[in-house]
Amino acid sequence: MRLQQAVLFAVVATVAAQSSTRRRTADRPVEWPLYGGGPESMRYSSLTQINRANVTHLQVAWTFDASDSTGELLWRFDPYHGRKVRGEGGRVRGVTYWGDGPDQRIFIGVQQFLYALDAKTGRPISTFGHGGRIDMRDGLRPGEKLMVSLGTPGIVYKDLLILGSRTAESLPTPPGDVRAYDVRTGALRWTFHTVPRPGEFGYDTWPKGAWTYTGAANNWAGMSLDVKRGLVFVPTGSAADDYYGANRVGDDLFANSLLALKAETGERVWHFQFVRHDIWDRDLPAPANLVSLRRNGRRIDAVAQITKSGHVFVFERETGKLLFPIQYRRYPPSDVEGEVAADSQPLPLVPEPFARQRLTEDMLTDRTPEAHRAVLERFRAVRSGGQFVPASLQGTIVFPGLDGGAEWGGAAFDPETSVLYVNANEMAWIVALVERPPATGAVSGRELYTRECAGCHGMDKKGTPPTYPSLLDLTDRLTTPEVHAVISDGSGRMPGFARLGSDALSAIQRYILSSPPGPLSVPERGNSERPPSPERRGGQGVSSPIDQKYRSQIDRFLDPDGYPAVKPPWGTLSAIDLNTGKYLWKIPLGEYRELAAQGMTNTGCENYGGPVVTAGGLVFIGATNYDGKLRAFDKATGELLWQTTLPASGNATPATYEVNGRQFVVIAASSGKSRTQQAPASYVAFALPPGRQ
Repeated sequence: MRLQQAVLFAVVATVAAQSSTRRRTADRPVEWPLYGGGPESMRYSSLTQINRANVTHLQVAWTFDASDSTGELLWRFDPYHGRKVRGEGGRVRGVTYWGDGPDQRIFIGVQQFLYALDAKTGRPISTFGHGGRIDMRDGLRPGEKLMVSLGTPGIVYKDLLILGSRTAESLPTPPGDVRAYDVRTGALRWTFHTVPRPGEFGYDTWPKGAWTYTGAANNWAGMSLDVKRGLVFVPTGSAADDYYGANRVGDDLFANSLLALKAETGERVWHFQFVRHDIWDRDLPAPANLVSLRRNGRRIDAVAQITKSGHVFVFERETGKLLFPIQYRRYPPSDVEGEVAADSQPLPLVPEPFARQRLTEDMLTDRTPEAHRAVLERFRAVRSGGQFVPASLQGTIVFPGLDGGAEWGGAAFDPETSVLYVNANEMAWIVALVERPPATGAVSGRELYTRECAGCHGMDKKGTPPTYPSLLDLTDRLTTPEVHAVISDGSGRMPGFARLGSDALSAIQRYILSSPPGPLSVPERGNSERPPSPERRGGQGVSSPIDQKYRSQIDRFLDPDGYPAVKPPWGTLSAIDLNTGKYLWKIPLGEYRELAAQGMTNTGCENYGGPVVTAGGLVFIGATNYDGKLRAFDKATGELLWQTTLPASGNATPATYEVNGRQFVVIAASSGKSRTQQAPASYVAFALPPGRQ
């Protein structure tokens, strides 16, 4: 969804929440004021007007076409002044609100800039930062300014706005520092280095000086806040490069960790690292849920963190003590030159995983005999040993896949019952390491593309949408200068390649835009203008730890018709009692419309966007990519009580709030992850008709 559309929705939702505040009672909040529903990221509402008994009567209450400035629009902030959004710059999952009397602000990330907007007018506040914005590239580390952006909103504690960032997933990319800014002035108040510097805790888990060249270990998924204790909980992702770590041998703290920091100062209170020396892109995908559970007759405030690998870890909130047992399991070493995989990884014994853990032959699709034969042949050509088997030159199955398991939609927690609701993908991916071709005196655009780009976008330029977009017909979406800017500066998870020099960038661009490609080459010039020679890359004698011997080649494991290579379910929704660690229920989530028409129903499907649970006995969730539905389940049994088809897939987490005595459930819908459907982005709100409330 484009950035401007996300801003419009945030404004409408904020106005609704402010209206509801006028009639809320002290013990019954009726707002949805923050990403995740509140600072605890529980995604829970105490509203009961919509409940098991009447949910079948839900009707559309209003819609907002986010692609058109019509309807009840109060104001619109367009940082691009009408220009097309470049690359992935429009992906944003919310805004942050702060107010003190008449001073009310909305904070929004736009590429590398953090803006402070007047909540009443939408205009940048000139006294914040430089003319209303901060360049988040500033101060990350000495050297060039590398691209960062905001994928999820920050969180406010008193007069501090605490932020993570999105970085690229391969080098060069900046470190994922966690930073706190003064909400009034934009002044930087504290920084926590996720790649430790000399003298800081964790420095010895990296090669000496790693902070000067490596990056990521960033918080892109959002964070949670215990306001009473003044603790902010920050989940982090993997270090760059995602799949080959010869230049970062060691455990790599604080990558793939949950950090408990003092919100006032950024001081570390405790941490837990979920993946040591991650070479599987096992980012922590969502904010931790701040929960409460019962143990031996007493109530315990806790933290629950879901993972891409399909696990739930539960900690005591103040100390980080594990509340369910874990086991450090041993795994085989890497057989790839230069790689040193961790010898063991932690996995919880309770609760059991909410996604399957190892792909075997008997789990391969039998949708058709032809599909089975095709995937079986490919399966037998790669490795499939379960969790944490190192990537290989042969190719290694990652299951659950690179998007999870759990993903950015997060989990919902019911404080009445201590039940956690989490949706998951059951997709397999294949990761292979490929030796970078040697550089020559005159480097072709094809060679540069093969070495720097093909690992994500493929040699055929088709990518693996939506994670890695297709580059075919790129000028239908971007202007030629915009293409050049993205290649140079990076965007989203893609790094910039300015280090290669202007001639190399132009050669890559010409190759991407050519069909068929011509003999495009880069003339040999000075060292600063040409890619490193073979003796300068990877292995022994490398002059720059950024230039490594291997790159990754990744792909979804699909059958020839584009369906998952594994047997269903392909997506699930689970309910887990955190008092006991036992499952209440688990059901498939979603289906493919065309397969359902052929009688293959209830398969589950790939899904992005999380659940919301209410005191009315309901779990609302959209998320499903290929059927475009919003569903309501009985939270106690998993029974489907109501469903509706949205204008496009609801790849978002619903929100629910009350205005003037009427409860609404609203969700964003777009076709961004659809294989075929193209529809305008919109917001759809549902409520009970008069007389049914």
